[in-house]
Amino acid sequence: MANVASDPSATTELEGADLLGAQLVRLMRAIGRTKHRVIKSGPDGLEQLAYAVLFCLVHDGPQRTGKLAESLHAEISTISRQTRTLVGHGLVERRADPIDGRACVLKATEEGERVFAENRRLRNVWLAGFLADWSAADRSTLTQLLERLVSDIERTTTTTDPK
Repeated sequence: MANVASDPSATTELEGADLLGAQLVRLMRAIGRTKHRVIKSGPDGLEQLAYAVLFCLVHDGPQRTGKLAESLHAEISTISRQTRTLVGHGLVERRADPIDGRACVLKATEEGERVFAENRRLRNVWLAGFLADWSAADRSTLTQLLERLVSDIERTTTTTDPK
């Protein structure tokens, strides 16, 4: 990557980054506006963050509350409140931690996995609907470039986190 202070071509890179940043902000706003339409209404009182917790448990397996909070960049108290709701609705269960029996891990229940799968299906229908006019090559390119962008961001944030 060019050094902005010493490389005149870095200005062009920054301008490109600014254009990309603006589009990413638009994307996040558009997703935020439509997310509630895509995700099927769950049990009363289930917030978006609860679905994020459920995603982590289904995708990454059983976890402690602290790890979920770290993954979701949220306070432990917030994750605890969301998991109480998920447990109350039978979507998540608490189990003894196999490494430290004094602690507990959270695990998605069969019903939690079903709710997650249904919401994933609805998301896929939504995405396929507005990408239907895109060529297969364009859809593939978008997917590959997003995967590359996210991987680079994850790699960078993993190596630069002050933990």
